[in-house]
Amino acid sequence: MSLRFLSLGSGSRGNATLVWGNGTLLLIDCGYPLKELRRRCALAGVDPCDIDALFVTHEHGDHTAGVGAVARALKVPVWMSHGTWHARDFGELPELHLFNSHDASVRIGGLRIQPVPVPHDAREPVQFVVEGAGRRLGLLTDLGSFTRHVASCYRDLDGLLLECNHDLQMLAEGPYPPRLQARVGGDYGHLNNGQAGALLREIGHARLQHLVAGHLSEKNNRPELARGALCRAVPEIESRLSLLQQDTVSGWFAIE
Repeated sequence: MSLRFLSLGSGSRGNATLVWGNGTLLLIDCGYPLKELRRRCALAGVDPCDIDALFVTHEHGDHTAGVGAVARALKVPVWMSHGTWHARDFGELPELHLFNSHDASVRIGGLRIQPVPVPHDAREPVQFVVEGAGRRLGLLTDLGSFTRHVASCYRDLDGLLLECNHDLQMLAEGPYPPRLQARVGGDYGHLNNGQAGALLREIGHARLQHLVAGHLSEKNNRPELARGALCRAVPEIESRLSLLQQDTVSGWFAIE
């Protein structure tokens, strides 16, 4: 039985990822209103009522815009860090589980989910490593740099969704004002293409069946630049590399 993941959308206008394994379906982040989430799930052939749990990485709106409404409508339990909960008003949730960013992993059905603290300009941001069916999937976006702890947690993966947010030159020459450029390109902002390649080299790629580049900026990046940077960093990854789009629901990536 495989571990599978699918992007319902990835970028600054909304993020949501589905992970399935051992009969358990997780939703990681929900940056879309309930109606839009239902539409995107339908495109993926998924009934949102089958979602077993919703995990939240941090409080920014492109990851949380629909969390409260979706949890209430679908009666889905929500997991997030204490800091994330206190940083945003999610309204009343049907079932809430709070964790510290350095907590041990939790088990939901047939999947084990490990929170990993990351450097990002949020209250207590995390990303996740999901284990199931004997495989390991890493979800890693929204971090401005990577620490030794991050690198150690994301080694020996079978699948990885990795942020390639911006190209340095496009960010410097683009429409963002200097303050926003500094925020995006800073140590607590978002990974640029070169940083993503460096992280990939650091953690290794021998087991990777799928490398999926996500959270590409629509104003400060282009798919060919992200692809080129990753392939220059690790040339042999090209045949296993896919790129996500903001307005497109991806197919399932199956980790056998």
